Amino acid sequence: MENAVISCRGLKKYYPDVKAVDGLDLSVAANECFGLLGPNGAGKTTTIEILEGLTIPDGGDVEILGMTWRSHERDLRERIGISLQETQLHEKLTVYETVRLFRSFYRAGPDPESVMHDLSLDEKRDSRVGKLSGGQKQRLAVACALVGDPDILFLDEPTTGLDPQSRLQLWEVVARFRKKGGTVLLTTHNMEEAERLCDHIAIVDHGHLIALGTPKELIAKLEAPNIIEFTSEPPLPPEAILALPACHGCSPHGNAWQLRVDSLAEAVPQLIDLVEKHGAKLVSLSTHAATLEDLFVSLTGRELRDV
Repeated sequence: MENAVISCRGLKKYYPDVKAVDGLDLSVAANECFGLLGPNGAGKTTTIEILEGLTIPDGGDVEILGMTWRSHERDLRERIGISLQETQLHEKLTVYETVRLFRSFYRAGPDPESVMHDLSLDEKRDSRVGKLSGGQKQRLAVACALVGDPDILFLDEPTTGLDPQSRLQLWEVVARFRKKGGTVLLTTHNMEEAERLCDHIAIVDHGHLIALGTPKELIAKLEAPNIIEFTSEPPLPPEAILALPACHGCSPHGNAWQLRVDSLAEAVPQLIDLVEKHGAKLVSLSTHAATLEDLFVSLTGRELRDV
């Protein structure tokens, strides 16, 4: 990608008992929000820490804003903002003192007061960090990432622990940052967050890229817009489910089956008839529009939220 501001090729990071990242290729365009999705242990955090210059890869090439960490570390530190999955801040400092401290690390940037206002931290201005809730600490970490007026914002699970209102506020902060020309790379487990914020999404598992595209493109890979999830006693054989005229495919989901269908009005009666023909009892049945979570289940048989 010619206008890529973040790129990696053949990225690798191995530990004694696991291949955290195994030959990953990614490219992020200027002014887009790019999402990394996957379950815990998929390699998301390791990947983002390598791109942030915090972890040295075992193989592959990384370029940020056309530069490398080996030759331009100081310049890159001035131009990126980082909100880690867990940020350890000095608990005796106040919120204002913390933001002011981080602002002092950069040559230029917004006034600490305006950044605190954007993250709804005004009321906690003089509170000590150690007295903040988990969600407030998360918002403070994002404020510290923004106070240097970065070109690229790295957000690792930015809304973990946030209440719905704070989550919406943070989404608005990301939107304003992009409106000014900034680029965002985030990891998340929140499917609504990914579908709402991200222009492109990479789904990773066991250090490998397993799907890449826009949210709509990825969901379209399911070849059907609706999902039926059901359990029966005894369970139906998969070949019988796949033979349903309205079914485009099915995947196990715990003790249940997930069917990918076009029309719920056609598929649900067909499924009920099938259960009766097999002398089984329908234990549970639910339907919903296809999501990125469903795509991951169809690709791996596991949930994105698996631990």
